[in-house]
Amino acid sequence: MKPGAPSLIHVVAGVVIDSEERVLIAQRPAGKHLAGGWEFPGGKLKPGEERLAGLARELLEEIGITIANPRPLMRIRHSYSYGDVLLDIWVVRSYSGQPQGLDDQALRWCTQEQLATADLLPADRPIVAALRLPAILTRASTPYYRIGEATVERAGDSGDSRLSGVFCPNAGQAVAAAAAGADFLVMNAALAMRELAAASSCGAASAEVSAGSARAEYTRVPPSRRATRSRPR
Repeated sequence: MKPGAPSLIHVVAGVVIDSEERVLIAQRPAGKHLAGGWEFPGGKLKPGEERLAGLARELLEEIGITIANPRPLMRIRHSYSYGDVLLDIWVVRSYSGQPQGLDDQALRWCTQEQLATADLLPADRPIVAALRLPAILTRASTPYYRIGEATVERAGDSGDSRLSGVFCPNAGQAVAAAAAGADFLVMNAALAMRELAAASSCGAASAEVSAGSARAEYTRVPPSRRATRSRPR
């Protein structure tokens, strides 16, 4: 961040999934910036507020649900003329209460296929592809992603539309792979915040998963599919 720029604006949002594997999206109500656009429900963290506490508060205030055991999915960092915004995205499968638009916003349940064609806000669109990455990493290749050992082959160059990942044994290789254009990184241990910041400076977004019995971290870097900037929630 440039000297004198505003501090990082931290936004938390939930990908709420029901028992039928549908995903909830919310429409921004009239009178708000980007009114009519669809997004994953959430909002800004309060000063000093923990991420999980903020996520629980926002989803209770916005859609009236009480959450339990959310899973971190990804982080997307955007630069604006007035500062940087960090979108912190969590998967919510366990919750109580019936979602309802408490801010007069419309709600919609979507299948994965419907979500891919929904009129999501530009900053929310990369989340759709990340939802195809598994919570438990058991295969190096699926119809939605592929993982290599070292090199990055851009999807557009190979004619392969799947997300392209790279296994990185250390933080240095993770930053290098991010700079080279990997869609996501697979690691045996989560990056430290300073290492995550280095990867983020290459346009990276992170997502934590489990690889076998070990914790892993995905860092998603969409070079050709980078979202158009929009104002924060």
